Amino acid sequence: MKTKTIIDKLWDVHRVQSMSATTDLLYIDRIFLHERTGSIALRGLEQAQRKIRRPESVFVTMDHIVDTKPGRGDSTTMPGGEAFILATRESARKAGIALFDIGDPRQGIVHVVSPEQGIALPGLTLVCPDSHTGTIGGLGALAWGIGSTEAEHALATQTLIVRRPQQTRVTFSGQLRQDLNAKDLILHLIGRYGASGGIGHAIEFSGPATRQLSVESRLTLCNMAVEFGAWTGLVAPDDTTFDYVAGRPYAPQGVQWEKAVKAWRQLATDDEAVFDRELEVDISSLGPQVTWGTSPEQVISIDGSIPLISSSTDTAVREAAQRAMVYMGVEAGQKLAGLEIDVAFIGSCTNARLSDLRQAAAVLKDRRVAPNIKALCVPGSSAVKRAAEDEGLDKIFKQAGFEWRESGCSMCFFAGGESFGTGKRIISSTNRNFEGRQGPGARTHLASPATVAASAVLGRIGHSGDL
Repeated sequence: MKTKTIIDKLWDVHRVQSMSATTDLLYIDRIFLHERTGSIALRGLEQAQRKIRRPESVFVTMDHIVDTKPGRGDSTTMPGGEAFILATRESARKAGIALFDIGDPRQGIVHVVSPEQGIALPGLTLVCPDSHTGTIGGLGALAWGIGSTEAEHALATQTLIVRRPQQTRVTFSGQLRQDLNAKDLILHLIGRYGASGGIGHAIEFSGPATRQLSVESRLTLCNMAVEFGAWTGLVAPDDTTFDYVAGRPYAPQGVQWEKAVKAWRQLATDDEAVFDRELEVDISSLGPQVTWGTSPEQVISIDGSIPLISSSTDTAVREAAQRAMVYMGVEAGQKLAGLEIDVAFIGSCTNARLSDLRQAAAVLKDRRVAPNIKALCVPGSSAVKRAAEDEGLDKIFKQAGFEWRESGCSMCFFAGGESFGTGKRIISSTNRNFEGRQGPGARTHLASPATVAASAVLGRIGHSGDL
């Protein structure tokens, strides 16, 4: 009997038909949409006079362009964005699909909402017209981002034609220290192998350090697989996963729960299964990571120095590094620690879950943000916001000098409205540090929530050990 990886197992059980030697028609269990791209897919389906095949499997949330300021209503950070919100609301209601609208207690960032509601489950396929859909792989699901046209096809047929990816196993070995976050692990991986290191591959994250991670941390790990160039990432489900899923609104109940867990326990890579590539990363001596450039691969330990351009033999890498240094206003050989910042931002589908806010609040407790620092915390969902407030975390953030916002994508990306300002230096818990990602001319350094919080207090890039 042929041994299989977890990716093989998920692929095979969802295969409807082989289309060619390299592509298959896969069944799609869940489709999640948001107002920025989902509205386009829903309207396209209406115009083509096609119906949604399984409305009960489709969910919509408002997250990408909604304003996150208190009392927001239908206001939006994108000029003309009201049209997207209104169109999504109208189309969702016409189609009879679940809508997590502004003001709904279930509203939030799509990749935060789907696991916390139990919509995403181990063993399922899930697609969304958003590049960070692979986040859901942290539950042991097969999830990937698609375009609006593909979303239309999935809505109408509950299937998609997909090219079979190659497979990589990334084994994180060593003990996970308390001062490290899953964000540090994935940034280190991208820095070591490059932002294109996973192109064409599905990544299984494994190893003792991975198993130590909570489900929310595993979601963070898989969230940034796309920044590694991967098609998706996942972590095989285990008791930690099952404990997380149990009792969630859309999770199986009673006898169905027992059957589901029995099936989910089979979702593990066989001992003798072969991957196209194996990568092992020892995190024993790893320190908190911070990016210095305009790609997640341009990253170093917070106590490290920006590498010399001449250290790379790749001309394209050297040229990219030179451009990044000019844009970011840094130099080769310079230390990141101590670099003054203007803004600290905690939010996004990467690091805005309850555990992330707890980590940041632990650093901020009884401390104040440095003078002249703008600091924002945007919870990943309305449920996260309520849970944080129940624990008093909001008071810690506000007393420290952070703005406490409503849930949404907010300033993870610039939608043409709210901006931090040209040339402002930002330390951010988000996933992308591209030029202009957080506003025209904005300079973004990616880091974990704890590092962002510590830097906000210090007024410069630093970690909790500096406080």
